[in-house]
This record gives sequence, structure tokens and C-alpha cells, in this order.
Amino acid sequence: MIHRGEAAPFIIVFPDDRYWNLPPGGGFGDRLIHDIIPYVDKTYRTLADREHRALGGLSRGGGWAIRFALTRYDLFGMVGLHSPVIFNDDGAVLERLIPAVPDDSWPRLWLDAGDRDGDLGTIRRFEALLTMYAVPHEWHLNAGDHTYSYWQAHVAQYLQWYAEGFSPTVQPAIEATPTP
Repeated sequence: MIHRGEAAPFIIVFPDDRYWNLPPGGGFGDRLIHDIIPYVDKTYRTLADREHRALGGLSRGGGWAIRFALTRYDLFGMVGLHSPVIFNDDGAVLERLIPAVPDDSWPRLWLDAGDRDGDLGTIRRFEALLTMYAVPHEWHLNAGDHTYSYWQAHVAQYLQWYAEGFSPTVQPAIEATPTP
């Protein structure tokens, strides 16, 4: 996309957290905020501000991305939630955090899942909360389940969405893909 002139140059960083399956806590979040982001901004030619920083996550990484969308909206202008794992215990926390985000501080949000995803129930409940609080977001329900083949099938769509977000003409909107 960059070489074809379809997107401005951007950097993708893929941190891997060996503790990905633990309940949320300070570990990965602290490392991302205090170590990884400053390292990337110091080492590479970045535009080190919210409008030029996106966060995306697959599976449990999507669960982390939700937390950052709701608590560190000052750092991320876009947040992609790809089949996010949302623990049942997180429901009350999310319902408390969503209305606390100032209306003009919401990052551009993408949420997607496969129609056979084992976590679809909690993902739908989260999407319903976003809709109930009129949070601008895109919701995509696709055929598939919670697998690498599902995400691989949508990677071009994900990259296009992120690339479009760096364009000043993109405005967030509530969109929904019809459910099967």
C-alpha cells in the first residue's frame, strides 16, 4: 500500500508478551507504555503523538487494546479490536470506564469477530455497550472463528483501516455489518 501510494508510510510494531493469557495487570501494560512506546519513538522516525499512534490487538491482545482505549485514550488515536478476548469479570469494569471517557477523546475504534468465535457473546455485549453509550465505532461480524486463518483472511482489511485513519479526512462513525 505504501509503495503503491495508497497509504502514508507507517511503522508496525509487534510486541509479544509471553504472559498473554494471564488476567490483566500491570505487567504488559506497563511495559508497553513505559518501555516499548518510548523505545520506538526514540529509535525510529515517528510522529510521537496520539493522532499518529494506533493500537491493535488480536485475541487477548484485543482485550488489552480495549483497556488502553478506555484508560489511555490520550496515547492512541485509533484502536483496533480483532476478536478481542473479554473476560466475563471485565463487564462491570468496562461499563464503568466507557462513560468516563470524554466524548471528544474517543479513539477511532474498529471491532470485529467471526460468527463462530467462542468469545462472541462477550464481544457482542461489549459492542452493545459501545452502541448504548453512542461511542463511535465500526463493528464487523464476519464468517469465521477465533483462529489465525480468520485474522489472516482479514489482514488486508485491517491494514487498510489503519492506513485510512492516518488520513485527515477520515471521521469516526458508528457502522454495523448486518448480523447473519
